[in-house]
Amino acid sequence: MDGVNLKYNSLYRIFIIVFMTCKFLWQIYWFHFIHRVWDSETIAKWEKLLAKQAREYKKKSTELGGLLIKFGQFLSTRGDLLPAAFIKELQGLTDSVKAIPFKYSKSIMEDEWHNELTAKLSDIETKPVASASIGEVYKARLTNGKLVAVKVRRHRVEEVFHKDFRALRLVFWLLSRFTVYGKKADLKQLYKEIVSVMSQELDFEQELKYAKYFNNRFREYENVSVPVYYEDLCTPRVLVMEWVEGARIDNLAFLQEHGIERKQLAKTLFDLYVDQFINPGIFHADPHVGNIKVKADGSLAIIDFGMAGEIKREDTKQLRNIVQGVILDDYDRVIRALLEMDVLLENYDTEKIKKVLKKTLNMYQEESSHHMRGELLEQIMEDIQVFIKEQPIQLPADYAFLGRAASILLGVLLSIYPEMDIVKWSRPIVKKWASGENGKGSIYTEVLKESARPLLSLPRELVDWLNDGEKDREWEKNKQRYKFMHQYYTFYAVISVFFMTIGSAILAIGWFWQADFLLKLGLAIGALFLLMLFVLARKHYKMIRSLKNNRRFWS
Repeated sequence: MDGVNLKYNSLYRIFIIVFMTCKFLWQIYWFHFIHRVWDSETIAKWEKLLAKQAREYKKKSTELGGLLIKFGQFLSTRGDLLPAAFIKELQGLTDSVKAIPFKYSKSIMEDEWHNELTAKLSDIETKPVASASIGEVYKARLTNGKLVAVKVRRHRVEEVFHKDFRALRLVFWLLSRFTVYGKKADLKQLYKEIVSVMSQELDFEQELKYAKYFNNRFREYENVSVPVYYEDLCTPRVLVMEWVEGARIDNLAFLQEHGIERKQLAKTLFDLYVDQFINPGIFHADPHVGNIKVKADGSLAIIDFGMAGEIKREDTKQLRNIVQGVILDDYDRVIRALLEMDVLLENYDTEKIKKVLKKTLNMYQEESSHHMRGELLEQIMEDIQVFIKEQPIQLPADYAFLGRAASILLGVLLSIYPEMDIVKWSRPIVKKWASGENGKGSIYTEVLKESARPLLSLPRELVDWLNDGEKDREWEKNKQRYKFMHQYYTFYAVISVFFMTIGSAILAIGWFWQADFLLKLGLAIGALFLLMLFVLARKHYKMIRSLKNNRRFWS
């Protein structure tokens, strides 16, 4: 049996995949057995071993094709499960494999169209312009003369995927029985997610639905387009779309030749994807340079919608809760939001997570608020991966794809315009997002409600003061943490003064009526809220003193 046929043999594929897994596990076990003391030299050796394993995986996945490439790309998003050294090496895994003979693709097209190829196409290049683990893309011309790109599912790829799913199931069983991952991660749920996500990528009709969705979503962007799909020629195994003339977005020579401003191009791309990442709906999960074309007029064309994720409306609500918690240093709120998003496993340690969150955020508060360059953002994303890995956190597939997409996008943006100012570009988008849909459910409104909840029994005048339009306009103008906390302290100071006044009134009445009970009650109320006012004033003063040393995002 030759090498080509072996690739389709179920036992052979299972043996190679399982053997590679067992080999990696043995290497890890032996390394830990012989290295009892972990110093800097040991850590360097450990990272070298992980990088070597990742390179071997990349090599095998390229040789075997099928699910291994897609699974490798999936693993590269899982900072919650795998070491950084392994992931870093895997991030270079591109879905580019050796092309198959054209006769197989021709046979699939004719089977899907129930006709000879010449009945639909007047011409087609037999050498694909792109060859990936799932499909081949050919440049062709319809009988009406229009240039098109024809994407054809790879020969026997569905069969190979299903064989690899069986091998992967065995691998996950080994991991659950003989490694710490059985306790650290929900491997059954992870396996189900992988099967679901990868199966969707095999369905070209699903990709067509995504393309139609994004065509509608991108309408507000004049300089962004999605190829027109010829739906009468699209089937579960074949997609036909208009041919997009242009260059990859990272082709700087092309940009210079056509006088395309790199800053504006990067800004358009940034706005396009950040909107997808923070608002409810489907997001494009594979924004690499091969899927983003720039035309001669400077407009963008987004192609290939095989990989997508979804941000649900409830997710957006919880993300706002996380931001709200960060603004107020309310890490209990952050943890509650993470629980609602189903990313915390059962063995999480509340205090440990709160401590790590506070330490990490304080570190970045020391950075300049006006210029967060790409290098810092890359470091933040790396630190987020480390945080996720070290805590009992398992990201659902959509969140993992979101992280991968954001990381890829950052790399693309830096390749176009390294001087980009992330904070400046983010501010208007995040402000709009923070104020909620149609101006309702604002983070600041929710914080206000939360603060006022214990005081709902107070006189209406206080509630009116709390909701004063002047205050709303002030918060809307300057929605940064310290300004908000200023209002927070002021509010409770007024409450204290109010109750001190009540205490004084009770004290005066008690003195007038010579009532010991009223005298004691008035004195107690006055003293209690005087103490509260003193504590608030002290904290407020400390906050004001710390302003010059802390990072301010809103302005």
